[in-house]
Amino acid sequence: MMRRLIAGLAVLLSCLTPLPLLAAEPADIRLGVLQYGTVNWELDVIRHHGLDAVHGIHLEVVPLALKDAAAVAVQGGAVDVIVSDWLWVARQRGEGRDYTFYPYSRAEGSLMVRPDAGIASLADLAGKRLGVAGGALDKSWLLLRAYSRRQTGRDARDLVEPNFAAPPLLNQLMLQGQLPAVLNFWHYAARLEAAGMRRLVSIDEVLAGLELDRELPMVGWVFKEAWARAEPAAIDGFLKASAEAKRILAESDAEWERLRPLMKAEDEATFRALRDGFRAGIPTAAVAQAEAAARQAFLVLAREGGAPLVGNAAELGDGVFWQGSGR
Repeated sequence: MMRRLIAGLAVLLSCLTPLPLLAAEPADIRLGVLQYGTVNWELDVIRHHGLDAVHGIHLEVVPLALKDAAAVAVQGGAVDVIVSDWLWVARQRGEGRDYTFYPYSRAEGSLMVRPDAGIASLADLAGKRLGVAGGALDKSWLLLRAYSRRQTGRDARDLVEPNFAAPPLLNQLMLQGQLPAVLNFWHYAARLEAAGMRRLVSIDEVLAGLELDRELPMVGWVFKEAWARAEPAAIDGFLKASAEAKRILAESDAEWERLRPLMKAEDEATFRALRDGFRAGIPTAAVAQAEAAARQAFLVLAREGGAPLVGNAAELGDGVFWQGSGR
């Protein structure tokens, strides 16, 4: 009797079809990015290789026309993540807002000069016009001011005649011969170098001259800490997808060939300069080291930019750098 019961149970079990495991719904992330920014290259890699799906997220990319629009979008709740500056995050936290920062790129600008301008050193810029991108409170300009005092004994603000303007316009004016020198963001500097302009000093050299860690991130992913803690799968999946895309871009020349139409490089020299510049900016240090570098740089930047830059903050506060949802 017992044997017949066991046999019958075995037959019954063999007829049952296991129910499939239900896949978890992907976590939605609204990402605000400039329409023509270099961040779009990485996002294209994420989508092309399905890295968003692999890491359990669904990206909704919200194109933005201006840098200031990104801050407005994340503050108003229109997007969850933007690309911005850790100094902006530090000031926001100092005013009671809970934004946090994760390094995206340490690619920095350069001070470029025309080869026919007779400028061989920083001191040779004395009295000349210098185009500056990003405004009077831009990190690169403030760091250059401090570096200039060490190198020439004069603040760059007093050494040169600064002309603040949009990056594309500065490139145009330099190529037309209307500006002898330009301090511009990395991808614009890369285009100038490909066009025959000469690199006088990079921000990497400025950091070394100021005895600051070269792993200093320039921009990063910015989001609200409360959102990240409420949606740990979303932010963790997004940062993993971002890291995997950077690994592909660091290692695969073929991937860059696929991206070539998106880059809008005018020629081979420009294409290589943009590719190599992006790769050079991929962070290699741990977040803790990047945060330590930012703490060092904050002291220099706060001295140069003062309250208009950092508000009342005397140092880089805790929480500016995102250390992970498990912290």
